[in-house]
Amino acid sequence: MPTRPWLRWLVPLAALFTVIATVLVAGNASADEKLPPRSAEQLLVDLQQAQVDGFSGTVEQSADLGIPALPGVSEHGSDFSSLISGSHTLRVAYAAPDSAKVSLLGELSESSVIRHGTDVWTWSSKENAATHTTVDKHDESSDPEDLPTDAPKTPQEAAQRILTAVGSSTDVSVATDTKVAGRAAYELVLKPKDSRSLISSVRIAVDGAEHVATRVQVYAGAATAPVAEIGFSEVDFSTPPVSTFEFSPPKGAKVTELTPQSQKKDGTHKLGTGKDGESSDETRPAVVGEGWTSVVVAKLPDERQSADSAPSDRTRGRDQGQAELQAYLNQLPKVSGSWGSGRLLAGKAFSLVITDDGRVAVGAVAPELLYAALG
Repeated sequence: MPTRPWLRWLVPLAALFTVIATVLVAGNASADEKLPPRSAEQLLVDLQQAQVDGFSGTVEQSADLGIPALPGVSEHGSDFSSLISGSHTLRVAYAAPDSAKVSLLGELSESSVIRHGTDVWTWSSKENAATHTTVDKHDESSDPEDLPTDAPKTPQEAAQRILTAVGSSTDVSVATDTKVAGRAAYELVLKPKDSRSLISSVRIAVDGAEHVATRVQVYAGAATAPVAEIGFSEVDFSTPPVSTFEFSPPKGAKVTELTPQSQKKDGTHKLGTGKDGESSDETRPAVVGEGWTSVVVAKLPDERQSADSAPSDRTRGRDQGQAELQAYLNQLPKVSGSWGSGRLLAGKAFSLVITDDGRVAVGAVAPELLYAALG
């Protein structure tokens, strides 16, 4: 199964705005119920304290970021990288404290990420391939690098990330009540105080009974339709049976066992890490500005294969991904300034510059602010 390591940093950056799926509600609120008044401050506290013991449901996600189609990424595919554009359906399930399953449904295939205790599996029906690894049961930060965990998988998770990022740079208000998955919900509206942000507002639907996020919508500029949306179309708040999270690869499937050590040695690194996969003062991402107009500047990961390492399916797939990325970048407009030169990817909700000397700058701002951050 070819890997595209460059997507691992590009997709999470765009996912800052695409906001993928949610952890949610419980209870029996009527969709026609008149909700009692609740202030924006109360709803913010509700979102921060939201908890759920178990649920399963269907999540609809869409993204129209206004960027050229990425190579090897289908708008309707079952690869998690496809979430960057188009419309998608995910099936999600959760059981406290450490069982979760997210399945992305394609037209004729399905990809899943399953965690059950310390076991983590990924599965691709299209490739008939699975990966397995284990994680520290008491360390939530130990998700394996090869899993698509950088992007939020539920509306609640998406809402938490947004609330953590915006802080005092945001005007917060409550709009007219709405309905999500047939349930009455409040609608919290977040607007940047700084007009230089490409994002004009974020709307978060908060369940009227359980006070958790059930939908997140991101708007850019003067557009009346969201550039990104994620929300439940249906949900069941009973705890799923244990069998939901049990996985055994079908006969004939290719199974790859991963360990943290082998992942570091595969030559694939995250944004802002060096050749050994570790961060340093030189490679650690820097944040310029704050709130909605902050810009992240980082050094691109070193994907070069060492001279004494033999080619493998994994490295060949990585090289293919690098070639596809270079072809994609060559189609983007050239830009230059006192900071150097590079290529510009400008979307509806974000801008991204990749410099010729191996740096990347990204933010929900116009390109001029990226150039200033690059110095």
